[in-house]
Amino acid sequence: MTRQIALVDCNNFYVSCERLFRPDLKTTPIVVLSNNDGCVVSRSNEAKVLGIRMGQPWFECKQQAEEQGILALSSNYALYADLSNRVMSILADFAPRTEVYSIDECFVDLTGMSKVRDTNYSMRDRVLQWTGLPVCVGVGPTKTLAKLANHIAKKHPRSRGVFNYNDLTDEQQTRLLGQINVGEVWGVGRKLTKHLAAHGINTVQDLRMAHAPTLRAEFGVVIEKTQRELQGVACIELEDHVTDKQQMICSRSFGKHVTGLAVLQDALSVFTATACEKLRAQNSHAALVQVFMLTNRFRQDLPQYNPSMAVPLPMPSNDSLVINRWVQHVAELLWRDGYKYKKAGIVLGDITPVSVVQTDWLEPTSAANGTRLMSAIDGLNNRFGRGTIKVSAGGMCDGWAMRHERKSPNYTTEWDAVPSV
Repeated sequence: MTRQIALVDCNNFYVSCERLFRPDLKTTPIVVLSNNDGCVVSRSNEAKVLGIRMGQPWFECKQQAEEQGILALSSNYALYADLSNRVMSILADFAPRTEVYSIDECFVDLTGMSKVRDTNYSMRDRVLQWTGLPVCVGVGPTKTLAKLANHIAKKHPRSRGVFNYNDLTDEQQTRLLGQINVGEVWGVGRKLTKHLAAHGINTVQDLRMAHAPTLRAEFGVVIEKTQRELQGVACIELEDHVTDKQQMICSRSFGKHVTGLAVLQDALSVFTATACEKLRAQNSHAALVQVFMLTNRFRQDLPQYNPSMAVPLPMPSNDSLVINRWVQHVAELLWRDGYKYKKAGIVLGDITPVSVVQTDWLEPTSAANGTRLMSAIDGLNNRFGRGTIKVSAGGMCDGWAMRHERKSPNYTTEWDAVPSV
C-alpha cells in the first residue's frame, strides 16, 4: 500500500492571521517583523513581488516600504499561537495520526483511507471556512516528498492548493523533479545547495539519482536519508508524541540597552518563570542552570563583554522560586558596570523526569510544599493569563521590554481586544 503523507501548510501564516481581522488589508503589501522589529519573518505575495526578502533587516527596507506603501507589523505571537491551535485541532479530526511540525505546518497520515483527493480538498476548505486562513496541501509517500508536493501546490495555480505526488506516473515524476531546483528540498539550505552544485547536482532529480555511496561519503548520512526519501523510501517517520526536551533556553533581545543590574535581573526573573513553567508541563526537573549576558556585537564602538556561567544545583528542581534564587546570584557574579547589555537568558540542563531523583539524606527537603505552590501558580496563570502570578517582581521594569510599536491587538486572547460588529 502506498503511503499517503499529507503536509498542510498555512499560506504566509503571520500575514494571513493579521488580515483575518483586517479585511481592508486584503490587497495591501504586508510584512511581519521579528522580535524588536528586527527583520522580516513573513511577507504577503504583494510584498514578495516588490522585492522584500525573507530575513531582510527592517532598517534596510524601511524607506522602500514607506515609498511603496508596504505595511509593516510587529509579531503578535499570542494571536498566531491561538489560531495555530485552532488549525491543528481541525486537522486532527481527519486522521488518527498527525504531527504538528511547526506553528503553521502539520503532517497528516492518510494512508489506507479512501478518497484521499476529496479529503485533501476537505481539509483545505474546512480550515478556510472555520478559521479564515488559506492553506495548501501536498501529499507524497514520504515526509520529504510531501514537503515538495506542498511547494508545488503553492506555486502552481492549476493545483488549486492541493497536489498529490502519488498520482503521477514514473515518467511524470522524473520530468517534474528535473524542473525543480535542489534548494527546494527539505533540509537543503543555501550553503549545501552550492556544495551540491559543485558536484553536478542542481535539480531534485539529480539528487534523487546520485550515486549513494559517494553522496554519503561527501555529505554524510543525512543527505543519504534525504535521497532515499526522494526515492519513496520512508526514513523520517511521523512523531506521534512530542519528546521531552533535554535542554530549555529562554532568552530575549532587549528593546534598548540595559545598564542596570536590577533591570537585567527583572528580565531574568521572567525568563526563569517561563522556563520552569515549561519544565513542569513535561513533568521534569533540571539539575543545571546557566546564565548568560551579551552586549551588542553589532556596535563595535561599544565595549564588548559576553559572560556566561553554569552551576549545578544541589538537588534537581522545577521550582521557579528555587531556580530564580540561583539565577539572581549568578547574575550578580557575572555583572560588570560600564557595559550596555543587549541580550540575556538562562539555560536549564541535565533535565530528567521528576520520578528520577537522587535525594540528599543529610539535607531536609521541602519538595512537597514547593510542588503544591507551583501547581497553584500554574493553575492561576492558566486560568487568568500568563503573568497573573509572578516570580519576584518579574516584568515590573520596562527598561528591557521588546519593541513592538506596530503590534496588532490580541483579537482572540484578550476580552478588551475582541472586535465588535
